[in-house]
Amino acid sequence: MMKHAIDPEFLALLDEIREEVRSTRHLTGRSTLAPRVLDAFRQVPRQAFVPDGLQWAAHQNRPLPIGHSQTISQPFIVALMSDLLDPQADDVILEIGTGSGYQAAVLSRLVKQVYSLEIIEELARNARRRLQGLGYANVTVGIGDGNLGWAEHAPYDGIIVTAAATRVPAALLEQLKPGGKLVIPVGDRFWGQDLRVIRKDESGHIEDRSVLPVIFVPLTGRTDLPEPEAPR
Repeated sequence: MMKHAIDPEFLALLDEIREEVRSTRHLTGRSTLAPRVLDAFRQVPRQAFVPDGLQWAAHQNRPLPIGHSQTISQPFIVALMSDLLDPQADDVILEIGTGSGYQAAVLSRLVKQVYSLEIIEELARNARRRLQGLGYANVTVGIGDGNLGWAEHAPYDGIIVTAAATRVPAALLEQLKPGGKLVIPVGDRFWGQDLRVIRKDESGHIEDRSVLPVIFVPLTGRTDLPEPEAPR
């Protein structure tokens, strides 16, 4: 598997992420990230998930365009969302919004299996090839409407959504295991978006808290993709 070269730009990025975590601790409740999350972050080379023309910006702490009006998320947000999910080694996780595959790759270093859904077919197929080529064998990329989740592999120990929903999709709550967490941005660009952590307790009761103001591309749906498509 390709490993991240520890170069000065990447070390500077890590320092910037640590500082942003400290400066937002009054909102997130976290002054540091879990060591295993940071270790997973170190293992994944962001430059492998960034378009060729933007390699110079791969270690900058900002989102970058990947085509189709989509982005690869800001590294701080990737690390924070991974930490908020509180992933465990035996977990099975659903990701909604594969994009370039970067968030899925980070999660793959933390859990047993990642199922990732992408609605844009070209992005899904490119991410699938990229992840397979880099050796992320525990990530399965499907093509489908993330609003519907991926019932075939449910229930999930955790679900992470990398696009902003106007409301929390009911299917995702249904497919979340009792005791599991859903990390999702909710809102729109006009009225604002909040990153939220939603926990389903053992009795099925939902606990919902807002963590941080964010800006994500919108979560979209397509009626012509009723069931996810995955490689056989």
